[in-house]
Amino acid sequence: MRKNDKLNAFLRRSPSHGYETSYVHHIVFWSIYLIFNTLRWGSVHDDLIYSLKTNLIGFPIHITLAYFNIYYLMPRFVYTGKYFLYGLLVLSSLFVMLLLKFNLTYYLVSTNVMPEASEVVNSITFNYAITTMLGELYVVSLVTAIKITIDWLRENNKLHDLEKRQLTTELRFLRSQVSPHFFFNTLNNIYALTLEKSDKAPEVVLKLSELMRYLLYATKKPKQDLKNEIECIQNYIDLERIRFDNSLNVNVRLSGNLERKKIAPMLLIPLVENCFKHGASKNIGKMQIDIDIQVEEENLFFNVSNTIPKNGKASKSASKGGGIGLSNVKKRLELGYSENDYNLDIFKKDKKFHVQLKLKV
Repeated sequence: MRKNDKLNAFLRRSPSHGYETSYVHHIVFWSIYLIFNTLRWGSVHDDLIYSLKTNLIGFPIHITLAYFNIYYLMPRFVYTGKYFLYGLLVLSSLFVMLLLKFNLTYYLVSTNVMPEASEVVNSITFNYAITTMLGELYVVSLVTAIKITIDWLRENNKLHDLEKRQLTTELRFLRSQVSPHFFFNTLNNIYALTLEKSDKAPEVVLKLSELMRYLLYATKKPKQDLKNEIECIQNYIDLERIRFDNSLNVNVRLSGNLERKKIAPMLLIPLVENCFKHGASKNIGKMQIDIDIQVEEENLFFNVSNTIPKNGKASKSASKGGGIGLSNVKKRLELGYSENDYNLDIFKKDKKFHVQLKLKV
């Protein structure tokens, strides 16, 4: 199942199966509402005892009807799209409530069931029915709105947590993908040197061990010091210089203050590696790779370029800005940085392949 499908399925789940408030919250809510309603109608009737009696009768009805709606009717009829049947059941519930409240008030409190009216009401009149049912509907709507709001907030938090876990997992996967890809190429270099019985093989192994130490310890953090990342790049370039010897000309320019600047670990290495993979390793004769690193205030400008192979064509993946390295960088930038924090340009110009990255550090 794709990522979006999982999120959509998560959102379609019934809110009634999500967050349930504790009993304390329910008791506190209904207690406050009972006190408020008692004082309110006590003031209207100028009879606090009468108001307390009617509210003690009415509140069990309020609670039953409200919970019946949010825990039974809505999950089974609203969330399943059976709106017409839901409406009929709500009206039926309100009518049953009306009969129950009238009889309890009439026989236990007063035969005048609606003292706020201009005349004595001792039967179920149209005005009494409408007023009572609208009052109950108000209570049910209030409770339902609170329940839906709480469920939405909890489901929204769950969704954000899910997205965050997916983001973290994907970033870890992409970082781990860099290491095998990088080591695969470097081990190939060592293999070639050992076949030639080159004296440079021990030096290459030593440089590789320094890179392994960086990968094992530094890349576990979400952000690494920019200074350490550039040292890693320098070690990588030293390895490639040993491999290509005098046939390779690498020009590195570094300017700006690197202190207290952070960057996602192993983010820049694939850009440098791409120059060697699609430039130096496919060329014959003198090869040129330029790496320009500038730090200006909160921005890093990382520009790399390599000579296009003498056949006039870069590899298919490089010309399209693809391959494991560049596609990995693009994905990590999308996941780890906001759109306003970076800009990546990949293009060909003056017989060179250019990659320009502007990044907030």
